Amino acid sequence: MKKKYIPAYLLTFVNVLGFSILMPVLPFIVAKFGTPQWVYGLLITLYSTFQFIGAPILGSLSDQKGRKPILMLSQAGTLLSWVIFLIALYIPNTYVLGISIPILIIAFSRIFDGVTGGNTSVTNAYVADITTRDEKSYIFGYLGGIAGLGMIIGPGLGGVAASTSFEYAGTLIVALLVSSVTLISIYAWMKESHFPEASIQKPTFSFKKTFLVVSRIKEVDPGEKIKLLFLLKVIFATMMAFYIGSIALFLIDLFDFNEKELGMFMFVVGIFLSFNQAFLSKKVIAKIGEFNTLKVGLACSFVGLFCITLTDHLWLFIAFYYILNLGLSLTFPTFNSLISIHADPKKQGEIMGISDSLNSLAMALFPVVAAAAYGLIEYKLYYLMSALPFLALVIAVIKGKRAGL
Repeated sequence: MKKKYIPAYLLTFVNVLGFSILMPVLPFIVAKFGTPQWVYGLLITLYSTFQFIGAPILGSLSDQKGRKPILMLSQAGTLLSWVIFLIALYIPNTYVLGISIPILIIAFSRIFDGVTGGNTSVTNAYVADITTRDEKSYIFGYLGGIAGLGMIIGPGLGGVAASTSFEYAGTLIVALLVSSVTLISIYAWMKESHFPEASIQKPTFSFKKTFLVVSRIKEVDPGEKIKLLFLLKVIFATMMAFYIGSIALFLIDLFDFNEKELGMFMFVVGIFLSFNQAFLSKKVIAKIGEFNTLKVGLACSFVGLFCITLTDHLWLFIAFYYILNLGLSLTFPTFNSLISIHADPKKQGEIMGISDSLNSLAMALFPVVAAAAYGLIEYKLYYLMSALPFLALVIAVIKGKRAGL
């Protein structure tokens, strides 16, 4: 493994870990302070919303200042957010205007982590800077595998750490240690990969523009290929947000899983996802190319989402679920590699920032909607969800050749 990739691998792992390590403990922390369950959803939404705001800003700043200083600043912010969260656990549960003060501080820590943790775009831009065209496909596949590894390890790590004598603080101490190691690795091993020209005009930031994604895309003017990829990614990100917001509810209803059984199922699924993204996607891309791999991934996602509603037999369900898993595994890294290949190198950070914003915006808007919709129509929601990758596939087939992909 080349040393230059280590910071990117660690950053990808830590970014996912920041979300996944809290999954088994955050609902109990919310309950500890006597707040209703919807606050759990609010804390997730706050993180994703402010990640959406932070991603394009950090991406654009990395185009101006270089990748390394922005990544160090971002990781230091994530480290500080864990410290704030840890302090909140030891503050007496007092209320102001009916709101728990510790929960307010935790909410602030999630907002702060969201803004500074939106560095995926900068990490992707760094990888795009230091890789050749051929390397991009499999390196982004490895990053996808590492992201999958973070989703596997995070919940288990968080739950085990919380079961120690440190209780919930144990989870945060582990997160602090991992973030510290990542910050040190950036300082020690990362070499600057982007040296902006002094003649390039520095853009001004506007929070209004941050939310107007379509306007930002027009301003960057990334070309027809990137615009088509952005459209496909919006559709896919919407599907993923609905999936994340409802899949646990669906599995519990279908198989009456308890917490341990659901965790074991997700652990196995995570292993397959990580393997497929890190290794299988590379072989498929080498065989049929990036854009064809994307289309295969969308097709598998459609088939998988539809078919998992057809059985309540566990092993047949797992077979159908693997088709869905394969679709996600082929689609995730291929989007990033295609965007990095076709983006203007001088705008790489900003374009990656917009790409990351599309994911964050979907995660900020749709998981709560998905949970509410599942409560109304249950498994029928998956018929509607399967229409999204099918729509993206149709658009990719019709417009792909026209855009030159």
